[in-house]
Amino acid sequence: MKLLPSLLSLLEVAQRDGAVRIRRRDGRSFVLQPEPADSSPLDVAGVDLGVTTEEIVTMIREGRERYG
Repeated sequence: MKLLPSLLSLLEVAQRDGAVRIRRRDGRSFVLQPEPADSSPLDVAGVDLGVTTEEIVTMIREGRERYG
C-alpha cells in the first residue's frame, strides 16, 4: 500500500508547482491548485492617526527645511 502524503504537504506542493493531480484507484482524478490572490500583498489597512493632510504636508516641509 502506498503512503499518502499529508494534506499540508500536498498544499505546499500545489503552492510551489501550481497544481497537484490526485488520481484515485478507480481512475477518477482531481486537481488541487492554489486560488489566485484577490489583492496585492502590498495592500495594507490604513491607520487613522488623526492627522490631516495639511498637517502631514507641513511636517514634510519642516523636515526638508531642517535636513536639506
